[in-house]
Amino acid sequence: MKSKLHITALQISLFWEDPLKNRLNIEEQFRNINFSTDLILLPEMFTTGFTMNPKSVAEPMGGPSMKWMQSWAQKLKAAVGGTLAIQEGSFFFNRFIIVTPTEEVMIYDKRHTFTLAGEHIAYQSGIKNGIVEYLGWKICLRICYDLRFPVWSRNTHNYDLLIYVANWPKPRIQAWDTLLQARAIENLSYVVGVNRIGEDEKEHQYPGHSAIYDALGNSLSGKISSEQKLITAELDYLELQEHRKRLRFLEDQDSFHLY
Repeated sequence: MKSKLHITALQISLFWEDPLKNRLNIEEQFRNINFSTDLILLPEMFTTGFTMNPKSVAEPMGGPSMKWMQSWAQKLKAAVGGTLAIQEGSFFFNRFIIVTPTEEVMIYDKRHTFTLAGEHIAYQSGIKNGIVEYLGWKICLRICYDLRFPVWSRNTHNYDLLIYVANWPKPRIQAWDTLLQARAIENLSYVVGVNRIGEDEKEHQYPGHSAIYDALGNSLSGKISSEQKLITAELDYLELQEHRKRLRFLEDQDSFHLY
């Protein structure tokens, strides 16, 4: 059990449907990580941008991008996570993948595909709960549009950290800011939100606003920014448990079942 978990989030621009160019760009950012960290997070679809054309860019599990993640996890001695367009048979998934330095692989397929963009047509919706464990921390993985559905992220599994990676556009960025903080408060959990910056091929603009919150909704990541940057914070497990012991809100939550 690691009592303090160091998180690093990369708020970056993405190149449209160009995995190699995106990997090379991210490598430049990796070289700026000159400090010890435990988990490095990248935006949603970090090798392609939010494309609805998976047939041209999707990779199998264990493909070039995943091997690249494994290599850098070992070099940086930190887990590396983000989503890729993954193909399994004739199906495509927007899949959150975390690879650890010891080559352990954790996955979560996006549950709420973004119907306004036709994601529900291009990609299969996930069915697993996205709860994983790393260094003794119980972590809940979520992707972009999942943020709008609080029941799906409700802390019925006693997780310690809730992560959202996204391509969240500028016109609705207030919702991103508000809901990230709300998810931290209502679930009495650390929350990390990683969003991209820049403009994609469809002329959608992305303003970043990546952030890290503690269980009371306080920002741990400083001033919100729309610039390319590394965002870091140290999460304290014992402090989290003290909050939960003192404020027993999770004990009073409603019971429910998802079908």
